[in-house]
Amino acid sequence: MATGFVASLIVIATLAGVLASRREEDVPAQGRGALIRSIAYWFFTVFVAFELAAGALWDLLRIEYVRVALAHLGYPMYLLVILGVWRVPGALTLLVPHFPRLKEWVYAGAFFEYTGAAASHLLVGDHGQWAGPLIFSGFTLLSWALRPAPRRLPGVALPATEKRAITWAVPIVTVAAMLVVAFFTLPKSAPPH
Repeated sequence: MATGFVASLIVIATLAGVLASRREEDVPAQGRGALIRSIAYWFFTVFVAFELAAGALWDLLRIEYVRVALAHLGYPMYLLVILGVWRVPGALTLLVPHFPRLKEWVYAGAFFEYTGAAASHLLVGDHGQWAGPLIFSGFTLLSWALRPAPRRLPGVALPATEKRAITWAVPIVTVAAMLVVAFFTLPKSAPPH
């Protein structure tokens, strides 16, 4: 019954998003392809937003499922509060219009959280437990890739002169140098308490 309710909620929210986005855009997108893209965008976005909201509730209530999973992965329980608190505005940000830069942060945060969860399960030897978070990271990427123009940052085209290899080489060499310096300046003892 719960699965059917969740599926119904996602379908209804997807349809509501599609209808709302037609009002959000200055000129509604025409054609069947645009409609399919809009439906796909809203489906993946609602799915990710629902997981963020549900995950926030689970984390903030510290239900047994997440407490056991977090302990198994070796993370402290206070991480549930941090993740739970940030997931709520993340879910809201994905669904409301405007705020394209904030949406970019939410997409990045959700992607880091899901891939981090998948890596955590994989690294402790949980066979198959990493698949769920990896699927949600894919849904996050699909939502990000399919978002309509009003939900994107305005494009900034680089002048042709800035597209040289040097624009990549300098930052790469700089970060490599930073890593070398960080390696040679590693602390020799535990931090003070």
